[in-house]
Amino acid sequence: MAKEKRFEKVYSQGMGSTEIWVDKETGVNYLFYSSGYAGGITVLVDKDGKPIVTPVVD
Repeated sequence: MAKEKRFEKVYSQGMGSTEIWVDKETGVNYLFYSSGYAGGITVLVDKDGKPIVTPVVD
């Protein structure tokens, strides 16, 4: 049985260096950025500092 992927890429800008990924279990959005051999990921937050959450469809 194939396991479903937990994360889904919903946005990409440039040469694949800036991406937004959504956790399909929690709906939490993450920003991923890479440049050369370096990169980083962080939770996207709104103006109040709360995580941006995409509604999860069951």
